[in-house]
Amino acid sequence: MPYRHANYFVGFVLLTIVIGFWGSYFVPIAEVPLAFHVHAFTAMAWVILLMFQHWSIHGRRNALHKKVGMLSLALFPFLIVGFVMIINVAAARFVSSDSATTQFLTPSFGLSMVFAIVAYLMLFYLALRNRRSVRLHAGYMLATPLVLFESPFSRVMLDHLPFLVFTGTGFPQRILDAIVISMAMAAVFALAMYLRDRKTGVPFLVAAGLIVLQAVTMYVGTSIEWVRSGFAAYAAIPDWITIVAGFALGAAVAWMGWTAPSGRKPGPALAPMTT
Repeated sequence: MPYRHANYFVGFVLLTIVIGFWGSYFVPIAEVPLAFHVHAFTAMAWVILLMFQHWSIHGRRNALHKKVGMLSLALFPFLIVGFVMIINVAAARFVSSDSATTQFLTPSFGLSMVFAIVAYLMLFYLALRNRRSVRLHAGYMLATPLVLFESPFSRVMLDHLPFLVFTGTGFPQRILDAIVISMAMAAVFALAMYLRDRKTGVPFLVAAGLIVLQAVTMYVGTSIEWVRSGFAAYAAIPDWITIVAGFALGAAVAWMGWTAPSGRKPGPALAPMTT
């Protein structure tokens, strides 16, 4: 099986999530809005699912791997809903707050979440479509935690590793710089994974491209007026509509990926569904 040591990387992402959001989410957990609970639960459940699947397939527990892999089809729409709910919170704050920091950062946060959703939709669809190719399927699934990495690690940098935010800018630009630097690290890691094996490392090249696009748009988005006005217009849409739309989009992509022809004839033994 490929990526034998992948659980070290995925475990590092999980640890980064806990450390990065310890003070802002886990400590005041009883006081944070519902949206953050949904996003935190689904995102961490996704990472834990990946770790379990890596353990199961490398332990040759193929039947268990396939059964648990089906959970990804059920979890994925809720993962997208979690992202949508965070966008909704950010949009509501944008139109209701006069804070200069909120006005500066939230459009970029919202735009970043949109691109995170796009990245997850693409990577999961391609993972399902290529599930008969073990290396491609595993690569696309293992690329998904890179999308989660930037937010918690940027907080780790700001709180514990400030020297990594080398731009020398002041608040609130420094927050945006930290996030983009974190994205750049994730993109470099993905490119390194691709260069190790260009034939089957394409999933990481795709992930790197998506992360770079996310970083660029997030960095410049806050100064683009149509982004700001579009974010304000989005805030006027009832939350239930965007949540239902997010769930439907996630479910549709899961279904399309699962039913899409893989382009390969099945052999005597199918490759596991998820990694």
